[in-house]
Amino acid sequence: INLIIKYKNRLFEVYMSRKLRLVMVVLMLVVGIGFTGCKEEEKVRDLDFTVVSSECVPKELLAEIESKKQEEFQMSFQDGNYLYLCVGYGAQETGGYSICVKDLYLTDSSIVLDTTLLGPKHSEGKKVPGESYPYIVIKTEYIDAVVIFS
Repeated sequence: INLIIKYKNRLFEVYMSRKLRLVMVVLMLVVGIGFTGCKEEEKVRDLDFTVVSSECVPKELLAEIESKKQEEFQMSFQDGNYLYLCVGYGAQETGGYSICVKDLYLTDSSIVLDTTLLGPKHSEGKKVPGESYPYIVIKTEYIDAVVIFS
């Protein structure tokens, strides 16, 4: 009986040591990922931009926007000296939406564009009739870099 108890205790110790090692490995991975995880790149400079009306958007780009406007989209388009950044918010039940450019800046390795959709302003509780497809086209200097839409 003593031999059986010693054997059970040894099995329990081995089981616990394996479990403890597993917990330690998982803990080290979590801590390691925390220290080496994604780091937000620092802003190098703000970029000047112009919001472009649909009449002034290059025809190729406008055709692409028209084909995608039913769904949310993000895309960039380059023609010569300019970079066009486009963000669409898909089909909305009513009209009257606007889009705010919160930030547009350059980092060491990318261009970051942050926009937000602003709801329609209702006058005296009335909805603006008709479905809409809010999107924005921003024109800025051409820079050969990855665009990050946030």
